[in-house]
Amino acid sequence: MTRHALISGASSGIGLAVARQLAQQGWRLSLMARGTERLVAAAETLRAAGALSVSWQAVDVRNGVATALAVKALMDAEGVPDLVMTSAGLARPGYFEELASTDFEEAMAVNYFGTLHVLRAVLPAQRARGSGHVVLVSSGAGLTGVFGYAAYAPSKFAVRGLGEVLRNELSREGVRVSVVFPPDTDTPQLKAENRTKPAETFAIAGKARVMTADAVAKAILDGVKRGSFSITPGLEMGLLARWGSLIAPLLHRYFDHVVAKAAHGRPL
Repeated sequence: MTRHALISGASSGIGLAVARQLAQQGWRLSLMARGTERLVAAAETLRAAGALSVSWQAVDVRNGVATALAVKALMDAEGVPDLVMTSAGLARPGYFEELASTDFEEAMAVNYFGTLHVLRAVLPAQRARGSGHVVLVSSGAGLTGVFGYAAYAPSKFAVRGLGEVLRNELSREGVRVSVVFPPDTDTPQLKAENRTKPAETFAIAGKARVMTADAVAKAILDGVKRGSFSITPGLEMGLLARWGSLIAPLLHRYFDHVVAKAAHGRPL
């Protein structure tokens, strides 16, 4: 029997890259994203790449009712998914005092509640079947707070916390849980972030390697194959996930040094 994956945020970036690699393995795919045009284009690309079938639903995952209906329609078409990945997300970096209240609200609405709504719609079917794997996409900013990400980082910490709770609850029910902590990845989202990213944030990230979406997707699928809970693409994320709590004082000192240097001359 062919395998079925349901992916939110599937029309671009990491979500599309994972879908493409699954298509090349002959999976059936269910795609969710907000934009119809990009979903249609993604579906055509994935069929050409080898997907056995591609279904899609245009939906805003901030809306729990609409998300539940979209997931139901996809499961009616393709069946209960073997793999679910929640990769819909947004980030609007900026200085804390300059961010609007809506920036904080939308980060939680898309990154956390958008993840939650998909999982609440799909997990009952996986639990009833007794098998499945869900992959929650957090961020390196879900491992440590990063200057300039006051709206984004807490939402990704929340995704991480949800994944840890679900892992504990589902461990004896045949449903695996993974949380992904990608580094900066060459996607349309990163390009959008760079338009408002403070100089200090650029300085902190300056020496870190930007990964391609395809490389991150491969790391995710390798982690799924291993059954890993924590999936950390790239050396920096692996070290941060493993040793972050121990090296936090050194990390904070380093951040302070980089921030002070980058902020030199910026009016307070």
